[in-house]
Amino acid sequence: MPGFSSFVGPRCSTVVFPSLCLGSLVKTSDRPSGQDARLRIGMVSSALPTRCGIATFNEALGTELVHLGHHVGVVRVKKGVRDDNGPSSALFEIGQLNGLALEERRRVSAVLNRCDVVLVEHEFGIYDGPDGVSLLALLALLTVPVVVVLHTVLADPSPHQAEVMAGIIDEAAAIVVMTEGARTTLVNTLDLGDALVSVIAHGAKLDRLVRTPPRGARPLILTWGLLGPGKGIEWAIDAFTELVDVRPLPLYVIAGQTHPNVFAREGEAYREMLHERVRAAGLESMVVFDDRYRDLGSLHQLIASADVVILPYDTTDQATSGVLVDAVAAGRPVVATDFPHARELLADGAGFLVRQRNAHEMANVLRLLLTNEAVRVEMAAAARRAAIPLDWRSVATAYATVAHEVLTRTKVRT
Repeated sequence: MPGFSSFVGPRCSTVVFPSLCLGSLVKTSDRPSGQDARLRIGMVSSALPTRCGIATFNEALGTELVHLGHHVGVVRVKKGVRDDNGPSSALFEIGQLNGLALEERRRVSAVLNRCDVVLVEHEFGIYDGPDGVSLLALLALLTVPVVVVLHTVLADPSPHQAEVMAGIIDEAAAIVVMTEGARTTLVNTLDLGDALVSVIAHGAKLDRLVRTPPRGARPLILTWGLLGPGKGIEWAIDAFTELVDVRPLPLYVIAGQTHPNVFAREGEAYREMLHERVRAAGLESMVVFDDRYRDLGSLHQLIASADVVILPYDTTDQATSGVLVDAVAAGRPVVATDFPHARELLADGAGFLVRQRNAHEMANVLRLLLTNEAVRVEMAAAARRAAIPLDWRSVATAYATVAHEVLTRTKVRT
């Protein structure tokens, strides 16, 4: 049957997609058989050129699924005023969701129902309506198996968040979370029915480069990612007031643009507050802001140049952090606040955990790492060991396995 690769015209930008791009409507007897069979996978997600972590995740996963031989098309969820400023996607765009119109969801569902399986990326804030309730209208129209990828699992959801999540799970043939802690939280907070629940790590491009900094060079401490309240960078800045006596003098690089949704709400207020904090503390020689948008190659070079990565997040509930995964994949020692993903991924020695909003603890751990090369080397080695299961090829293969499993368990709805 034809797949996405059958379409020979330009990348589609509307949901009215030629039928030869997806083949005929899937019937139970049409389904691919065997774990090596090629699948037609529809992905529903924030996607490039949107600049956000889930869009980057979707691009990497979709691209690797294509490399494995599967046909992949993306329904791009658009939200926010800066959604089109990033790099273009290499994946076929088979539709868009942008607003609350039911007719739009009907057009999109007609395309997705020609797939073998639909992969839905979920995080609160991606989809329109209170707590992303509009996603339920789309899921109700799908007649093929749905795999829902939960990027956030809340330990204490609001009543409405719990109601929306229950509706999503009710429509899912399978659920994917990225840590064992997230699975435990999910099982303890929601009724999962007979949905298949799998733990698949957040993928990463493994970096085997082992960097030896020049003797006497200033050690580089790095934080990167989209900026906004909750990132906790103010506490890391405060920590550096206790490190002014360390020699060579460390350099703290804060890399990344303001999150587009934060910018839409409040402009650059958070970044300006951080700049003022640096000026007030007299840390201009130790703290540098880099607000350039970096492609993946440039970002990986920056991560490889770091001696230590610090993730000073305020939250205690973060189930998944792509920044954390990339730091470990690059073999960098990590200092992170005590959130679930960090607790799990750093358990074998790849990093230190500190309490949220505690600049003094951050300073003490950074001082140890900056003055004890043996500890840094040991932690970097632990990070490289922890990274082995994170390779994107292994992650994409695990998603394909889940897709094949739901196809053997689920009947197509009519």
